[in-house]
Amino acid sequence: MAQPLSGSYGASARRRTNWKKQAFAYALLLPSLVFLTLFTYYPTLKTIWYSFQSSGFGVKAFVGFDQYIRVFENDVFWKVLKNNLFLLIMTVPGSILLAMYVAIWVNERMKGNGFLRTAFFYPTVIPMIAIANIWLFIYTPDYGLLDKFLEIIGVSGPNWLGDSSVVMWAMVIMVIWKEVGFFMVFYLAGLQNLPTEIYEAAKLDGIPPFRLFVRITFPLLMPTTLFCMIIATTNSFKLVDHLYIMTKGGPNNASNLLLYHIYENAFSFWDTGAAAVLTVVLLIILLSISIFNYAYLDKRIHY
Repeated sequence: MAQPLSGSYGASARRRTNWKKQAFAYALLLPSLVFLTLFTYYPTLKTIWYSFQSSGFGVKAFVGFDQYIRVFENDVFWKVLKNNLFLLIMTVPGSILLAMYVAIWVNERMKGNGFLRTAFFYPTVIPMIAIANIWLFIYTPDYGLLDKFLEIIGVSGPNWLGDSSVVMWAMVIMVIWKEVGFFMVFYLAGLQNLPTEIYEAAKLDGIPPFRLFVRITFPLLMPTTLFCMIIATTNSFKLVDHLYIMTKGGPNNASNLLLYHIYENAFSFWDTGAAAVLTVVLLIILLSISIFNYAYLDKRIHY
């Protein structure tokens, strides 16, 4: 009879220990949960509620999905969404592949390696407002740095920020230039943690460098690539500072993006209902991308 009593007492003691550990863990998480609730979850739910309310300030009335229908019937919304998707498609692969190439290059032991790493990383620490002013000088017609360079080779450049056919390409180049150094740091960390034995065996087998990259380096860097892809995708929907300085979304909304369109509706047009609807759309897009990355891509990556 003593053995079952001892086993029962041991199980009870383990349950008390587990309860104390869980209580301590929740106590540590409590401050973060409070801040998340106050500054993330509550504003998100409030925005969703506002998206079903009539526009403007003061007295509001429940209008259901009328706000959504009004926003979706607006041609500007679809143009802005198309611009954002274009920026996403062009900047995410471009910045990630270029960052990976630069990281492999500066990871080699050579003279001036530290200077090269600093030079590539430096744009990351510059605020986006300053970046916008720098590239505004570069893109200025006739007097800008880019047009002055084109004059040397006898080519006349377009109005980079005033031509609707090239303004988004100008934005893409600027974003890639800023983000490459940031992602390079993560790829450098990933490269320096790869097992050297695999590369030594590959060199003994005489595997060409490109095949070595495709078969070994790139698959082993996929966890880093997934992380960088999530950050780059999020950044492509968060960009707004440069538009205020460079184009104000023009010409004719050719460079307007979803986040800046939300700002315009909320604080320029005072259409809070449309701004809430656009915010919900942005949240759904980012949530869908995150679910796809973590639920689908993450399971197909070798860690």
